[in-house]
Amino acid sequence: MALLTAPLLRVHATQQQRHRAGLDILKPPSDVDYLQEFLAIQNNGPRNIGFFGTRNMGFMHQQLIEVLSYAMILTGNHIFTSGATGTNAAVIRGALRAEKPDLLTVVLPQSLSKQPQESQDLLSQVQNVVSMPQNDHLSLMEASRLCNQDIIGRVKQIICFAFHDSSLLLETCQDARQQSRIVTLFFLD
Repeated sequence: MALLTAPLLRVHATQQQRHRAGLDILKPPSDVDYLQEFLAIQNNGPRNIGFFGTRNMGFMHQQLIEVLSYAMILTGNHIFTSGATGTNAAVIRGALRAEKPDLLTVVLPQSLSKQPQESQDLLSQVQNVVSMPQNDHLSLMEASRLCNQDIIGRVKQIICFAFHDSSLLLETCQDARQQSRIVTLFFLD
């Protein structure tokens, strides 16, 4: 798993990868982006952080995400995520383990009843769940896009776990950067 923060994205991405993803999120960051990241590192205060990621990941990656989520909650950060399996489930498990339910908010792309039973079981333990039943008529992809936008609007920083061909996740990172959010992107391939 390669950690790529905004300043490093230009080093690790090839022109072909940018073209294949159809996005330009891997362009060199501006001086403002460098300054924003530097200030974020210096600011040790709690933040609102959005976690995004793929549903398809191995057990070891899920364990790492759980530990990261747990640590973020213990240091007073408020985590916002969605309710899917994979990354989101790992984030939720880690946050619940920290026993600070007020610091976790799960935003669902559709109603709770549209979520898989496995997700519903986990979500029953979450204090702050926001559902979007107005999106039930949309495809999961479109509802997820709207959900991701909602989460970006609630946070100052996002952490994303994706593959190089995860178009929706890469689009989410691009949108977050355009809205001046700090983006940390972990590639799993």
